[in-house]
Amino acid sequence: QVQLVESGGGSVQAGGSLRLACAASTTYKSRTIAWFRQAPGKERGGVAAISPGGGTTAYADSVKGRFTITRDNAKNTVYLQMNRLKPEDTAIYYCAAGQFGYVGPLEPTRYSYWGQGTQVTVSS
Repeated sequence: QVQLVESGGGSVQAGGSLRLACAASTTYKSRTIAWFRQAPGKERGGVAAISPGGGTTAYADSVKGRFTITRDNAKNTVYLQMNRLKPEDTAIYYCAAGQFGYVGPLEPTRYSYWGQGTQVTVSS
């Protein structure tokens, strides 16, 4: 069982930055951790994923060059640094854990454990 708790959401103006954190139980170290987001009326979509060791990452095209995913296994925490935020980044952001043996897909149905989500609002 993996328990995940997101934090760091909030409201920011376009062009600003936020850093989200996903704190996990100790059993998460062997799992891929990914960030997903869901805006009102839209399906949940992948944002970024990081392999268990942290050496491999994957990003959605819409966030490449703006978002960075990292993990600190000593602190059982995965971070999502979001820079140059845009209004279209507004959504509830969720972290999720999956067992793949590699970085893992950005497909929400493939992940077994989810946090409760944190709201990110970007105003223009």
